[in-house]
Amino acid sequence: MAILVACEYSKTVSGAFRAAGYDAWSNDIIPSDGNQNFHIQGDCKDAIQSRFWDLIIIHIPCTAMGVCGNGTYGRGKPRHHERLEAVEWSLSVWDLAIKHGKGVAMENPASVLFPALRDRGGADVQYIQPWMFGHMEQKKTGLALHNLPRLEETDNVYDEMMKLPKRERERIFYMSPSADRGKERARFYPGIAKAMADQWGRLI
Repeated sequence: MAILVACEYSKTVSGAFRAAGYDAWSNDIIPSDGNQNFHIQGDCKDAIQSRFWDLIIIHIPCTAMGVCGNGTYGRGKPRHHERLEAVEWSLSVWDLAIKHGKGVAMENPASVLFPALRDRGGADVQYIQPWMFGHMEQKKTGLALHNLPRLEETDNVYDEMMKLPKRERERIFYMSPSADRGKERARFYPGIAKAMADQWGRLI
């Protein structure tokens, strides 16, 4: 059973699947963190088309598509064309993935991508939060799903999280500017990764 996690340099998700015994590969245009074994460096489209995969999970870039960027990329803004291009490219990646994968999940924060996928049909969209999987943080995350069930929460820590200051539970939003800020904001949550491996892995 072969699994591809595209647009992933951290190996958080692919590592969770490998720990569970699956043949899982990460892919990104940059090197992975640490060991380069089981990492395909290059364009995600090439990686997707390299074989037929039992499962493809895609952490599609969100900068232009996230609703938090409406002030920059929204309709009528100077960079709106970048949003349109990002949506078009992401839809083309989705089309390739459902052609070359048995099950497909495309992850993004709250994003204009999901209405575009719904309009085309064939994608179920689920929204999850880190606190549903043991992380005391808030970050609304969407999953477009093809031939996969919705994830079930594994460790709801909402009540404990709400005792924390807003700045702590919204750590990603308040992250200080730095050269690595974008990279660090893109890191995925291990609790969600483990849920994917446990719940989707056994299905394929």
